[in-house]
Amino acid sequence: MTQQQTAGPPSAGHADLAEEFLDRQTPLSRIRNILHRYPALSPAIVLLIAVVVFGLLNDRFLRVENLSLITQQVAVVGTLAIAQTLIILTAGIDLSVGAVMILSSMVIAQLAVSNGIPGPIALIAGLAVGLGSGALNGFLVTRFRLPPFIVTLGTLNIFIALTLLYSGGSTVRGSAMPDMLTWLGSTFPIGPVRISTGVVMMLLLYVAMAFILGKTAWGRHVYAVGDDKEAARLAGIPVNRVLMSVYLAAGAVLAVGAWIQIGRTNAASPNAGVDLNLDSITAVVIGGTSLFGGRGSIWGSLLGALIVGVFRNGLSLAGLDVLYQTLAVGILIIIAVSVDQWIRKVKS
Repeated sequence: MTQQQTAGPPSAGHADLAEEFLDRQTPLSRIRNILHRYPALSPAIVLLIAVVVFGLLNDRFLRVENLSLITQQVAVVGTLAIAQTLIILTAGIDLSVGAVMILSSMVIAQLAVSNGIPGPIALIAGLAVGLGSGALNGFLVTRFRLPPFIVTLGTLNIFIALTLLYSGGSTVRGSAMPDMLTWLGSTFPIGPVRISTGVVMMLLLYVAMAFILGKTAWGRHVYAVGDDKEAARLAGIPVNRVLMSVYLAAGAVLAVGAWIQIGRTNAASPNAGVDLNLDSITAVVIGGTSLFGGRGSIWGSLLGALIVGVFRNGLSLAGLDVLYQTLAVGILIIIAVSVDQWIRKVKS
């Protein structure tokens, strides 16, 4: 009898070892596996806990009027989070999303008010600004192979300067604009809750982007490039072309965000959105998208934006200064990145 015959069937031995390994998994490791498989689950839990806690701390928090206000406030950050998600999925980060949105909004408003350009054409010009900004970021990242963090840090300052130079630092009031430009600020009732048209526009963007990322070859390429650029290149994916298309798509989304911002504030101000960059990154990271790319859910980013809105609103009702609200958002980022690192330890 040979040694292999005395050793018994190898497949049975391997099955026993695998079963023994599974039996040794701790409850914590199983939770980690679940969170790795469903990225949007952890932000959903955090959102539920936050709503319950702030509801217990202040009875005004759960009032219909306040919940309506939160949804309206989230429209802008939620839209920016879509653009930020696309960039972070490719293992990048965009520090200029807020500046691009504000620049686009000022171009839209100034063309309509100061130059008498019809609303639809002004919106197209704003879209062109968003696409041009995205193209600049994408060109610097792909052609010169510069880190996205450094590129967007530089263009952040460029876009801020261009906005101030173009607008002269002045605010354009919504009352002076065509109705089409402020239309996304109008509200309508759904039962006891009032929803703005801007919220509907944001949700439509999420539905469209969820379909594109989940059901198209382009979406699969975005995840593949973020997971491992070299492996994606060897698999025949045009990495630079995918990256450029991601920055262009993000720029287009930011232009829509500019329209939503005008409707939300009924104005276009070069000094608006100081915290938008931080809030958009926070929403995406809390939403379960990995800063290292290749893993995440667009719906998780929407949950993350709601978490940011709930925290800012809840802390405001608690009477805390806006500085403490920003402090809380910063702590959320650190916790979210730490959780992401822990989840990434799951062995495939």
